[in-house]
Amino acid sequence: MAIWIPDLTNRQGPKYLQIVEVMAEDIATGRLPAGTRLPPHRELAYQLDISPNTTSRAYAEAIKRALLKGEVGRGTFVRSGDDCLVTGEPETLRRAASGPIDLSRNLPIPGFSEPHIRRVLGEIASGNGLPALLDYQTDADLTHHREAGKAWLAGCGLNADIDCVVPVMGGQHGILSVLIALLQPGDLLLTETLTYTPVLMMAARLGLQTATVAMDGQGVVPEAFEVLCREAKPKAFYLTPTLQAPTCVTLSASRRAEIAEIANRYGVILIEDDVFGPLKENKPAPIAMAAPDNTIYVTSLSKTVAPGLRVGFLHVPKRFAPALHQSVNLSVWMTPPMTLEVASRLIEDGTARQLTDQQRRMAKHRQNLLRIALGTENLVTQTEGYHVWIPLPDGWRADVFRAECARLGVLVSDARSFAARANDAPEAIRICVSHEASEERLKSGFEIIARVFRLQPSGSPLMM
Repeated sequence: MAIWIPDLTNRQGPKYLQIVEVMAEDIATGRLPAGTRLPPHRELAYQLDISPNTTSRAYAEAIKRALLKGEVGRGTFVRSGDDCLVTGEPETLRRAASGPIDLSRNLPIPGFSEPHIRRVLGEIASGNGLPALLDYQTDADLTHHREAGKAWLAGCGLNADIDCVVPVMGGQHGILSVLIALLQPGDLLLTETLTYTPVLMMAARLGLQTATVAMDGQGVVPEAFEVLCREAKPKAFYLTPTLQAPTCVTLSASRRAEIAEIANRYGVILIEDDVFGPLKENKPAPIAMAAPDNTIYVTSLSKTVAPGLRVGFLHVPKRFAPALHQSVNLSVWMTPPMTLEVASRLIEDGTARQLTDQQRRMAKHRQNLLRIALGTENLVTQTEGYHVWIPLPDGWRADVFRAECARLGVLVSDARSFAARANDAPEAIRICVSHEASEERLKSGFEIIARVFRLQPSGSPLMM
């Protein structure tokens, strides 16, 4: 193959780390397959017009991160699964090399976190703290992990009180713990018109009533929230103000302030789901900053580091903290110490933030590929997250568009998948650009969707 030359355009930070970041991204997406021989560091330095010391330092860091391996007399190579150090290729790509192209899963681009997690697991295994991590632990034992949670929350824009940090098994478990702790059967839970539907399933299981707050092009309408507060007396309102799933909308600072003021005035608990927040640059401050006594803030590492870690954090008003700890204990006894320790170390050494930055850059790159494939007339919005929301042209029904894509081998989601009531669902689809490991498969999926857009819906035998 041609010599690998990393594109460092628009990268920030030390040059050697820029090289390592590009290397990790190219390995994860298959552009640098396992076994690829890297150019000698002096040759790469010449190509990039930088010091050989910089490229040498980059290779050393990549070996430390288990991205590369050096062989005496032969050179430096991309590691493979046979080295027991998975890098996203070949194993991740091999898992996704067949079957439908899945653009329905709103999860991180795979491959980036694996070498880091392997490194941390090795450090844990060789250290003295493993026995404690394999034993039952109390809330008092989790202080170190809550400190890591506080650091993660700070990166999300929230100044956290350590006594108010509750570790959970991902965002979904956190939301369930809140509903169990603070709501009673018959209480009214509000959601956005289009929402994370597992919350509706939780509410049904717990005997809660639900109602929806109207949305417009800028997200939740504060006036609609106030009408429900005044007339229906809800107990809580679940919302996703940043990179809302599925609409991609980020609620403005002014609307966040209005929501906070209304919640404070009527005593409504806000459940602020901000799992996508770390992907958004320059986002407004969390609602929890304006309504700290009424807001449960939910975050996790599932969307930026690794879904399988199942680690998240709640920040709760101090008056709710005992109930939330009890709810977590009731549902799982304790958030698993081992995964919490892995997550904590990744947060503390800066790896979690680095992985978040990589995911954000790659998501933006992949959204650009989608824009090229679909054209600006179809791709209405572009955001920093993993998903894109596309209202369909007149004549298309979203479920029919989704079915036609599936018939051609591409999975997308339609608006009805997110609607509390089917009649509230617009004719729109959501496309996720992230969880397909192979960029070539991703591009193929985009091209198929573009072909469906070019169809005349009135002539489709699927139209009803």
